[in-house]
Amino acid sequence: MLNQEQIMKVKGQGFLRNRGTELFSGRIAAPGTVFTAENFADMATLAKKYGNGKLICTSRQGVEIPGIPFDKIGEAQAFAAEHGLRFGGTGAKVRPITACKGTTCVFGNCDTQAIATEIYEKFYLGWNSVKLPHKFKISVGGCPNSCVKPSLNDLGIEGHRVPKFVADNCRGCASCAIESKCPSKAAHVEGGKLKIDGSECKTCGVCVGKCPFGAVEPESETVYRIYVGGTWGKTSRMGTPLSRYVTEEELMPIVEKVILWYRENALPKERLGKTVDRLGIEAAESAILSDDILARRDEILAKEI
Repeated sequence: MLNQEQIMKVKGQGFLRNRGTELFSGRIAAPGTVFTAENFADMATLAKKYGNGKLICTSRQGVEIPGIPFDKIGEAQAFAAEHGLRFGGTGAKVRPITACKGTTCVFGNCDTQAIATEIYEKFYLGWNSVKLPHKFKISVGGCPNSCVKPSLNDLGIEGHRVPKFVADNCRGCASCAIESKCPSKAAHVEGGKLKIDGSECKTCGVCVGKCPFGAVEPESETVYRIYVGGTWGKTSRMGTPLSRYVTEEELMPIVEKVILWYRENALPKERLGKTVDRLGIEAAESAILSDDILARRDEILAKEI
């Protein structure tokens, strides 16, 4: 009979007890949410050899292998490591990163899988030993279609392209390519000129470059909307967007500063959204958009939770 200490020890390594049994499901996450064909073949072999032969997709875009006996967990971990796989994804730390298919999607404004891979390597693996007040989920979306729900994660990243209207190039076409393609109906030809209603524009980027005369070009390279404090479950909270878009160069520092701010300011067992509500988005954004907190990185990471 397994005791609670044994159960909790392997839970911290990514193995969750199967209800009513002494078997466990092991979770495997992939960099950028992308598994190779070889990965799946190896996981299938692992499932047959140590589990019950099944592979289950998780809500965090990983794979769970159920039916692993407690005394086979070490062997399963060794097999996984030999084949470039890693069990984990549980505990009060940065959880596996999710990403939409923006890398290949026609609506994708950024390489979501590359961004997710960088975050996976720097913060999921690199900060694996960093204990946080609670779980911390990160999601990367390629456009405002929000397929992986960035706004419902502790930290959500969403790619946007801001259209720039070049009035001199507009010919006021009766059948305007921009007006017809705008999914939010923010573009209209009025008085022989195209007008884009900024209050309705979702900066999805669908219109950018679609005018044959160059009337709508990108304002800049892809920029990113950052959401902080989203949760979904027993307690739901929409993530609060920062007041401005951030650039690609700012992206990884922003991720680090959000995690540091959370670790420094959250109460034990408190999700980021609760911390933001308690201290105010102004305080959170002030820290996140400045670099002062990075100077105290070592101090914050050394702090006891």
